[in-house]
Amino acid sequence: MLSLRTGLWLLVVLVAMVAGVLFFWLPRGPSVSSTGVRSTPSVIVAVRDLARLESVEYHVERVIDVRDRQSLLFGLVKTQDAILLVAVGTVTAGVDLSRLRDGDVTVDPTRGTARITLPPAVVLSTRLDNERSWVYARTTDLLAKRHEDLESRARLEAERTLQQTAIEGGILERARVNAERTVAALVRSLGYADVTVVSRAEDPR
Repeated sequence: MLSLRTGLWLLVVLVAMVAGVLFFWLPRGPSVSSTGVRSTPSVIVAVRDLARLESVEYHVERVIDVRDRQSLLFGLVKTQDAILLVAVGTVTAGVDLSRLRDGDVTVDPTRGTARITLPPAVVLSTRLDNERSWVYARTTDLLAKRHEDLESRARLEAERTLQQTAIEGGILERARVNAERTVAALVRSLGYADVTVVSRAEDPR
């Protein structure tokens, strides 16, 4: 006579055999599986992380002549306080990527295509090199009032004219071209083969 333990063991073996037969012989319906792929906005994040993209820097030298003309004795005497400053500085231009708009970055990961529209290139900074800038001449006529802030005014004028000189020298166009190349290279490094990078026209003020 079989013991209770032996009977339970045989029952388990029998159930396993029946399950195996049913698994191999019963008809099975078509298998259904689904795979969800959610692409992260890696291109948008990477481009925005560049923030202010400095793409070109100009070294500019300019002579600044500032004169404070004065009139005495009802205009009968003309006199002046003057300074001649040799200004040396750098002008940096590039793209402020914080000004990217919705829709400026469009990507298709399945096709490996990306299109980026950059904000217009702008002057990001103008820095006067105080160590290399120097006063060439400082003259005050005999009857003229000497303005102690004339050198400071000359340096402010130097920063403004250095920027204007760089713009006239094509710094914005060069900054645009360099920025487009840099961003295109970045996006290609993320695995996108077909990359188009263009720049917007100057934003309306």
